[in-house]
Amino acid sequence: MPNKHSAMRRHQIPKMTFSVKNWAEYDAGLRRRGSLTLWLTPEVLNGWHAARRTTPGGQSSYSELAIETGMMLRLAFHLALRQTEGLMASIFDLLGVPLGAPDHSTLSRRARKMATISACCVLPEGPIHLLIDSTGLKVFGAGEWLQEKHGAKARRTWRKLHLAVDADTGMIMASTLTGNDVGDPSQVVLLLDRIEATIASVTADGAYDGMSTYDVVAQRSGDIHVIIPPHVTAVLSAEAEHNPSQRDQHTLAIADRGRLGWQEETNYGQRALVETAMGRYKAIIGPRLRARSLSGQKAEAAVGVPVLNRMLHAGRPNSVRRLSIAA
Repeated sequence: MPNKHSAMRRHQIPKMTFSVKNWAEYDAGLRRRGSLTLWLTPEVLNGWHAARRTTPGGQSSYSELAIETGMMLRLAFHLALRQTEGLMASIFDLLGVPLGAPDHSTLSRRARKMATISACCVLPEGPIHLLIDSTGLKVFGAGEWLQEKHGAKARRTWRKLHLAVDADTGMIMASTLTGNDVGDPSQVVLLLDRIEATIASVTADGAYDGMSTYDVVAQRSGDIHVIIPPHVTAVLSAEAEHNPSQRDQHTLAIADRGRLGWQEETNYGQRALVETAMGRYKAIIGPRLRARSLSGQKAEAAVGVPVLNRMLHAGRPNSVRRLSIAA
């Protein structure tokens, strides 16, 4: 649970177990993730070459779609840039298509300059329940071995990956990458601006508490329900008695029914699904960024989102919690 009142005796609580109800479909989806036809579609092959340039300057050989596809192959199969170049060249040779593979230098240089990278998520029919959170990604460089071997503190840093996840489908609707000194609430407006679907609610943890987050969401739509637990020291606003804000309503509900009662009433427990998405990102894409520059790291993290969404779209488990029967 997001609010662990029983943390001191958590070792006495049995771990929840789940069973997959659609195992045959999910098993086929896992195999399909490794199929090259999932990544090299006819649309990609038809749009491989860059459009003719109408302004002064050199003519690019490859479109941004080709560069994005190469970066997706790199992250999906955990390859270096040179191995990615060799993989694409061998695929085109086996397919017998007259296409060239961009070299590793072109992939690295063009990836840093890509204007937009689509999240490749299917827009739902109705409003979505958005879950927002951030996680840390390590930066490529010297690790714990250097510190243990030489006894010197390695000046390491890390980046923050901010994700906005659809609670119903698990798809990552939007993402941003920032330094570790950037506050989480400052990225809410950027995440919301990148989502085209209608939003029914926004759920986040206490790090996003504050009227700035509520005001940003209200600018998108006044009908969006914001579910953020107020701090323990939260106080009511001056208009709480006559015109309480959403934050005031949460504060009053927690004072009346307790924090666990408020969590159950607002369905705050579904916020754990964004933690699942972040764990899925680190397990499949990786917990470390390979690019050295910040622009390259932003492109790498942005390409990781459509890779994860495409894998999730290929097959998603329908997990149901098993009920434990007391002896």
